[in-house]
Amino acid sequence: MKIAADMKQNPAAYNDSLRQKTLLMLFEKPSLRTRVSFETGMTQLGGHAIYYSIADGPLGKKESLSDTGKVISRYANFVTARVNKRSDIEELTEVATIPVINALDDWAHPCQMLADLQTILEQKGRIENLKLAFFGDVANNVTYDLMRLGSVVGMQVAVCGPVDKGEGFAVDPAVIAECKALGGDVIVTTDVTEAATGADIVYCDSWMSYGIPDSEAKERKEIFMPYQVDESVMAMTKHDSIFMNCLPAARGLEQTAEVIDGPKSVVFDQAENRMHAQKALLHVLYHGF
Repeated sequence: MKIAADMKQNPAAYNDSLRQKTLLMLFEKPSLRTRVSFETGMTQLGGHAIYYSIADGPLGKKESLSDTGKVISRYANFVTARVNKRSDIEELTEVATIPVINALDDWAHPCQMLADLQTILEQKGRIENLKLAFFGDVANNVTYDLMRLGSVVGMQVAVCGPVDKGEGFAVDPAVIAECKALGGDVIVTTDVTEAATGADIVYCDSWMSYGIPDSEAKERKEIFMPYQVDESVMAMTKHDSIFMNCLPAARGLEQTAEVIDGPKSVVFDQAENRMHAQKALLHVLYHGF
């Protein structure tokens, strides 16, 4: 985070950090922010990024993941993979001799967590003893990684959503167990007031994550609408609370326009920090701390 902050303030100091180095970006799921932030970041560090879509021909079909990992290790200096399954990330890391960066899978979104951590530190000056409240779809990779992040850094995380609706809406018990093993302070609730009261950070994400069919949109809206973040929710939080969303955002769904476009919103700082945090990650992976 110190390097990310320095890169943001003094970008010219790192212009040649990764000179003539190459990042290969494998995309099974699309993403504006992930592609542009990594590609721009590599350019700013003096290197080059290659975008390669695997959406129409997933890894492990025409060629084994083992062979793919060995081949790209001969070409590139880093590889990012934004994929549907954690097992694909794991198989790549088993054989690759270059750093493999998880740009998202079904279980986690670690690069987003780096950006979120940088944003919280910028806004609050600390991470310990804060409360983050997440509202909406709590059965997804972003929610799970926020729970893990809080457990690692000493931040209380309250996740609030329709966990009483059963499979597909409840937090995976394995994630709760993982957070407990890390010593985390995690609350899972359907009570909006419990989650929002005293929160330093309010966070939400799309109700229609990639892969969810459009045919489910109406039903999901009805289920999640009680957990929409509006001004009444923000009023229960601390006076200096901030609002975050990893984007893309749908005004009138997971949050109102008044919230995301209001004075407490830091969503565009958060989006910008994807680039700075990832630049710092790439720098450290190549040069060390």
